[in-house]
This record gives sequence, structure tokens and C-alpha cells, in this order.
Amino acid sequence: MNFEKKLRSLSVGEVSLEEPLKNHCSWKIGGPADALVEPGTPEEAARLLLFAREEGLPLIVIGRGTNLLFSDRGIRGIVLKLGSRFAGWSVSGRTVIVRSGQWVPRLVRNLAEGGLSGLEHAAGIPGSFGGLVAMNGGSLRRSVSDNILFVTALSRDGGVRQFSREECAFSYRTSLFQNALRPGRKGWIILEAVLECGEEDPSTLRRELLRVLAERKGKFPLKQPNCGSVFTNAPEIYAEAGAPGKIVEETGLKGLRAGDAQVSSLHANFIVNLGGATARDVLTLMGEIRRRVHRRIGHWLASEVLYADEEGNLVPASERCL
Repeated sequence: MNFEKKLRSLSVGEVSLEEPLKNHCSWKIGGPADALVEPGTPEEAARLLLFAREEGLPLIVIGRGTNLLFSDRGIRGIVLKLGSRFAGWSVSGRTVIVRSGQWVPRLVRNLAEGGLSGLEHAAGIPGSFGGLVAMNGGSLRRSVSDNILFVTALSRDGGVRQFSREECAFSYRTSLFQNALRPGRKGWIILEAVLECGEEDPSTLRRELLRVLAERKGKFPLKQPNCGSVFTNAPEIYAEAGAPGKIVEETGLKGLRAGDAQVSSLHANFIVNLGGATARDVLTLMGEIRRRVHRRIGHWLASEVLYADEEGNLVPASERCL
């Protein structure tokens, strides 16, 4: 790789070349990235963005890859990972500042131990905080945006801006930051967010966390690689036909396979990797699910999952189904 020496000389963080992306997502699927870089500061991330722009290289930003499907061919460019080197949080009263690389379950547990409430619904979501904010994630009909005051983000040009909750354009499982990932749009990379929490007795919060985790353990296939919920719980479809898992199950698709990708027998809105699944397997299976569901209820299911293609474009996986 002709830019290896220059990339390593710029102090942009930890650099790994020809890095298998299956090692950086919960589905355990994906070919190699030309370079995967893990910055530890906003300055390192900004230098990497400038380098990619000057070199004309594709660049995508990931957290812990819990909502991503990578191309089998990998990515011909740079993957900027905001992971453990970009983690941490601080607390002042009921106000919490969280960096985007923070692992969500640990954050939720520690806040609860300190008597700070509001994120218990996210206890079992095994992703990074930045990813949770970008997709306005949550469970139990709640979202992380319920507690957000401000989000600080880095532009692709290296500028830093603070967004109020209203400016983030949060809605069900989406935000300004997710929409900006679409090709041709200016993207913003979440650096940190300010939360306002409630106060509650730690023992009460602990019981709630245990309840949430027990419910997830009983409902979801936690022992097989997966990305969590595949299809979005669109309000208009929910009102007519129910949640995606119910729709897919009632269409008779539990256990349906394409290669080593399979609709979970435990929860029909999960696609599990039986061991050797490829992105092609997953897209083929998603396509078949969507076609059969459409024939039955007249609606097309959209995906929560984003697909990262070889050129570094991030699009909803439902737009690339086979």
C-alpha cells in the first residue's frame, strides 16, 4: 500500500493494514479493509479525515459494528473505528458526558450503580454509544434521544460543532447523523454527547437491569453471531400488521436459510450466522424475506442494518438485497 508510511507518520492512532472486517462486527462477516485506524482523540480523527480527503480515499466510520454488514470484498479505503481508545464518560450531578466509543452495557450498568436512571432500556444493546446515538437506538419503545441534551460531532472537513437535541433530527431509529452517511451527503462523526439522567435508588435500577437482561436472554439468539434486529419497526406497518418479528414469523419464515445465514428459530427479526455466512448470504435471505412479506401484507420491510460496500458507501441493507 503506497500510503502506508505516510499514514503511520501522521499520528492518527493505531493503524492495521489488510484488516479483516469480520473481526470488527457482531455478524462476523466481511472482507479486509485496506486500512483500519483507531484514533484516541478528536485531533487524531481530524488528521485522518484530512489525509483521506487529500489522497482521495474512501473512508467510513464505525463503532463496534453491531448494526453493520460489510461487503465480502472488504473496503478499498480506510475504516475509522471509534472503539475502546475513544471511550469514557464523566458525571456532574445528573449530567453525563459520554464519548462515542464507550461500550453501552458498561455505561448503563455504571450509571445505574450511581443512581442515575434513563438508559436501563439499553442495558442489553452490545454496541458503542456513538452508534446508539446515530441510530437513536433503544428498546421497550424507548430511545436514547429521550435523555440527550447535546451532541458534539466532527465534520468531514475537520470542524467541530455542537448540536442541540432538536437539531439532531431524532425520530424512530434514525437521526441526522445516520442520514448523513448516505452517499452524496455531508457526514458528521459523533464525538460525544451530553445526557440528562434521572435519579433513582440503585437497588431499584439494578432490579430493572436484571429484568431487561433476562427478557433479552429469553427472546433473542445471543449465542450466535447476529446484528440484533434486522428490520425496522415502522409505526405504520406496526399499526396494521405488528412488529417485524411477528410479521416474519407469521409469514412462516423462521428457520429459512440462504447459505449459512438463517432466520433465527428464537426470534424471527434476527438473522444468525451459522458459522460461515457471507454478506451475499445475508442479502439473499433478506431479499427473500422482504418479497414473501410483501406478497402477504403489501408492505416492504426496511432494514435497521447498514451495508458497507467495497467503495465505502453506507446504505440500508434492504436497498442492496438480492
